Amino acid sequence: MKNQYIHIKTESLNNHCPECFSTEGLQLSFKQKHNETRFYKAMTNDITYELKCETCNSEIFPVRWTNDIERVVDYKKKAFTPKPKSFKLKRLAWILLISLDALILLGILFAVGVIKI
Repeated sequence: MKNQYIHIKTESLNNHCPECFSTEGLQLSFKQKHNETRFYKAMTNDITYELKCETCNSEIFPVRWTNDIERVVDYKKKAFTPKPKSFKLKRLAWILLISLDALILLGILFAVGVIKI
C-alpha cells in the first residue's frame, strides 16, 4: 500500500522569515493524502501544510511562526479548497468482484436445480 502526499497548491506569503528575515521567500504548500493499493486508488481529506523559505532554503516549523504568520496561514487554510474525496476500484478488483458474482449466481442456480451436473 502506497500512502503519498500529493502537492495541490503553493501560496506565497509576504511575511518576514523567522530565519533570514526576508519578505520574499515564504511559500506555504498544501498536500493531500493519496492511498493506492493493488485493488483501489483513494484521495482522502487528510491535508498537510508546509511552510518553507525559498531565500534561505529552510523549513519553518509552527514553533517558529510569529503571530502574523499564524494569522496569514490560518486565513490561507480557510480559503483553501482541497480536491474532493474519491475512491476508484482498479481492474483487478473489478475482475474479482465479477468472478465472485458469477460464482454466487452459479451456486444459486445449482441449488435451485436449474443447472444439473
